[in-house]
Amino acid sequence: QVQLVESGGGLVQSGGSLRLSCAASGFTLDYYAIGWFRQAPGKEREGVSCISYSGDYTYYADSVKGRFTISRDNAKNTVYLQMNNLKPEDTAVYYCATVILNVATMSYYGMDRWGKGTLVTVSS
Repeated sequence: QVQLVESGGGLVQSGGSLRLSCAASGFTLDYYAIGWFRQAPGKEREGVSCISYSGDYTYYADSVKGRFTISRDNAKNTVYLQMNNLKPEDTAVYYCATVILNVATMSYYGMDRWGKGTLVTVSS
């Protein structure tokens, strides 16, 4: 089955850290840009970070710049999101998806192969 599977979510105190993983099943991530997205209760899904297929280009939403780091290990068919200095407003279900990443404008579109998400809860 072709899918992405997120893991690593949990409950953490404000200021803490978590590392999320996005593992591909049934296909190889080598030639796909990957994005992390999140959806908080009552809010629309928003883009958090993206990484090009080579790992050379990354995008971060302003709200997470300097705190989150996206990376990938194509040998492990996995993309990671290291989240540091977490804040209560980071509480959300985090999803990964394949994306089309325009490295000239650092914009993304064409999200596909969504995972089912992993819940991150940050307590104050």
